[in-house]
Amino acid sequence: MGIEILTFGCRLNTLESEVMRREAEAAGLDDAVLVNTCAVTAEATRQARQSIRRARRDHPDAKIIVSGCAAQIDPDMFASMDEVDAVLGNEEKFDRSRYAAADFGVAETERVQVNDIMSVTETAGHLIDGMEGRARAFVQIQNGCDHRCTFCIIPYGRGNSRSVPMGGVIEQIRTLVGNGHREVVLTGVDITSYGADLPGAPKLGTLVAKILQMVPELDRLRLSSIDSIEVDPDLMGAIAEEPRLMPHFHLSLQAGDDMVLKRMKRRHLRADSIEFTDTVRRLRPDAVFGADLIAGFPTETEAMFENTLSIIDACGLTYLHVFPYSPRPGTPAAKMPQVERATVKRRAALLRAAGTSALDAHLDSLVGTRQAVLMEKPGFGRTESFAGVTVEAGEPGDIVTVTITGRSASGLVAHRIATAA
Repeated sequence: MGIEILTFGCRLNTLESEVMRREAEAAGLDDAVLVNTCAVTAEATRQARQSIRRARRDHPDAKIIVSGCAAQIDPDMFASMDEVDAVLGNEEKFDRSRYAAADFGVAETERVQVNDIMSVTETAGHLIDGMEGRARAFVQIQNGCDHRCTFCIIPYGRGNSRSVPMGGVIEQIRTLVGNGHREVVLTGVDITSYGADLPGAPKLGTLVAKILQMVPELDRLRLSSIDSIEVDPDLMGAIAEEPRLMPHFHLSLQAGDDMVLKRMKRRHLRADSIEFTDTVRRLRPDAVFGADLIAGFPTETEAMFENTLSIIDACGLTYLHVFPYSPRPGTPAAKMPQVERATVKRRAALLRAAGTSALDAHLDSLVGTRQAVLMEKPGFGRTESFAGVTVEAGEPGDIVTVTITGRSASGLVAHRIATAA
C-alpha cells in the first residue's frame, strides 16, 4: 500500500505531511499510515482517534505512526491505543532516522518519541520540491507562538515562536516556482510575528517585499491567517502596492466583543478589527476578508455573542472558520464558567449561517466580472480573492482570464476569455 497520510488541521500541517511522507519514504518505510493530528479543538482530537481506528480496520498489517500537535501534547493518550505502533513529536516527525527504526511498537522507549517542544529554539524551512497535485504550494516561514491566549493549547504543541531566515524562504520559493508552482502561500502558526528572533528583527512586510523583489517570476503570493494587530507598515505598503500579493486576508479575530477579547487575552479590541478592514479596503478596494470566530467562549452572554455576530457585517467578512468553544485541559479558559453546550452549538450555527449569507452576497457580486483564475485541477480554479470557479479551461497551473457567468452550489461558474500572460 505504500505510505498513506491522514492530515488534520491547518495549512502548516498540510505542508508538514508532505515532509513526513518524503522522510518516511527515504527511510525505506512501507506499508504505513502516518497520522498528522491537530489539537485546536477537542473535536479535532476525537476525529483523529476515530480515523486511527478506521485505518487499523482498513490496513490490519500496516504500521500506524501518530504525530502532530495532539500527539505532542498528549502522547500517552495515543500510545494507549492498541491500533498505534509509534508516537512521534512535532520535531521528531521530520527526523528520517525515526522512520527507519525496525522495531516500531516493540519497546516502550521506542514507541513514544516526543521531546520537550519548549526546548526547541530554531526552525528550518522544510524544503520540498513541490506538492503533488497542487498548483499552489505552502512555504513555512515560522513555527510556534509566544502569545498565551486563554483558550489556546497550540503553543504547547508547537513551542515558542521561531522564524525561518529570509534567505531560506526565498530559495525555497525559487525551487517551487522552478518546478511549476504559480502561487505560494506563506504559512506558520503566527506568521505576523515573523522575524522577532532573527538578526535585525525583520518584519513580515520585509519578507513579503523581498520575496516579490527577488522572485519576479512568482505570479501569486498569498498569506495564511494573520493577526491584524501585528501587521507592520511595510506589509500595509505591500497590500496597497503589490498586485502579486493576493487580496484575500484571513484574520485571527476570534470574537467581536471587547470583554470576551480581554478574557481571551487577545491583544486587539473590536474597533481595531474594524479599523484594519476599513484601512485595507481603502488601500485595496478588491480586498476580501475571512476570519476565525469562536462561539460560546466561557462567560459569553447573549449581548456579547451579538457583538461577535455583528462583526461579520462591520468588517465585511466573507469566509468564516467557526469554532464552537471546547475546553482544552491546561488552559485558563477551561477553568472559567462554561456556556451550556446547546447554547454553544446554537451560536456556532448562527455564525455559520451569517457567514454563508455573507459569502453568497460576495459571490453574487462577482457575476459579470472578469477574473484571473489559477487552475488547480481540470475544470476548477480560484480567483485572486480565493473564490472557487468552475470553468472548462486550461491545465492545472494555468492562469486563465474568465468572465463569471453565474453561480453554482459551491462557488462560481465562468467562461474563458484568454490565458493570462
